[in-house]
Amino acid sequence: MPSVISSHAPAQTGTDRRSAWTVILCWITVMLEGYDLVVLGAIIPTLLKTHHLGMTAGDATTIATLSLVGVAIGAVCVGPLADRLGRRHLLIGSVVLFSFFTILVPLANSVAMFAALRLIAGLGLGACMPVSLTMMSEHMPASRRARASTLTMTGYHTGAVITSLLALQVTDNWKILFYVLGIVGFVVAGIQWFYLPESEAFVHAKQATESQRVPFSELLKPAYLRAGIGIWLASFMGLLLVYGLNTWLPKLMNEAGYPVPTAVTQLLVLNVGGVVGLVVGGLIADRRGIKGTALGWFAVSVVMLACLSIKMESTILLDVVVFFTGVFVFSAQVLVYAYVTNYYPAAIRGTALGSASGIGRIGSIVGPTITGALVTAGIGHPWGFYFFAVVAVLGFLAVLTLPRRAANAQVEGVETVA
Repeated sequence: MPSVISSHAPAQTGTDRRSAWTVILCWITVMLEGYDLVVLGAIIPTLLKTHHLGMTAGDATTIATLSLVGVAIGAVCVGPLADRLGRRHLLIGSVVLFSFFTILVPLANSVAMFAALRLIAGLGLGACMPVSLTMMSEHMPASRRARASTLTMTGYHTGAVITSLLALQVTDNWKILFYVLGIVGFVVAGIQWFYLPESEAFVHAKQATESQRVPFSELLKPAYLRAGIGIWLASFMGLLLVYGLNTWLPKLMNEAGYPVPTAVTQLLVLNVGGVVGLVVGGLIADRRGIKGTALGWFAVSVVMLACLSIKMESTILLDVVVFFTGVFVFSAQVLVYAYVTNYYPAAIRGTALGSASGIGRIGSIVGPTITGALVTAGIGHPWGFYFFAVVAVLGFLAVLTLPRRAANAQVEGVETVA
């Protein structure tokens, strides 16, 4: 008996250590993405005030749009590569790509170059989240996949908060924000090279399929098509809400008659609610079923968003409503990702998650654009919130169409994702 314990204890310790590194490094990678996707919005007022490179409001809008386009392309393209070449190498390569071009952004000598660098950096950035979520889901047992996705995404909001705090400190010296991100990214990539293990699920799937290529068209086969359409629509609606609210909530609140400090504070309250929602949503989804929880989350989101269209005299009541809006809206989107990681088998999981993220990124572009048009027309409040409520309804209907039984049930012992 002692000899048995002795022979197994070191192996278990090694496994635990590799698991810990997977969790930490994937979370930090998502945190970097959250930092990056907020950094441009944080510095645009400074860029316009100082007329950096002669930049206009239209130029800033173009740069922001191209950044998101790059993220969308990166998210779609990385999936098949991750399923063919491995999660580990794709994640490290993606971090290196966006870190390198992020450091170059402050050195741009024209608006066109600035935009091009942000576009290319976006390609690497877009690949980071789906690969990180895939690795985390494969690291966890099937019964904890929802928690894996939601807890990983708390890194995104943490990164956003860090950017906001740093931006307040550096004021006009905005270049530091990009240098910090790029340098930290390279450090993270170096640590990943030495300590991030490859996903065991990928290794097993690769051996089972004899390293066959898994094309995107695999998702269009009858076995996956119904789920794919529902996932793409739900992801589109979910990210439309996340980016639409994060971009325009302060302005919509200000139009409703709230003073600017109160309006800006609501963005912080919204994201704090988002972190809480991610933790709670993951726990409930693992116990009650991912699909059912996502339906409930989208349904409550409809109510919360509709409530925001009403002017509230009590600041406390407003804080409560905004907080619960963040709780349900932000985690509803991530529960869609959790469904993907639980529904698809390992051989095509990266492709499926990449497609969901990539198509969702189109929503991240559409949301701020439509809301901005409503603001420009002078009807941002209340019609902006009416628009968001309708989007949440469409997200609910999209989730409603998803199959209850996981496609990988026979492979991984998962009975349902209800």
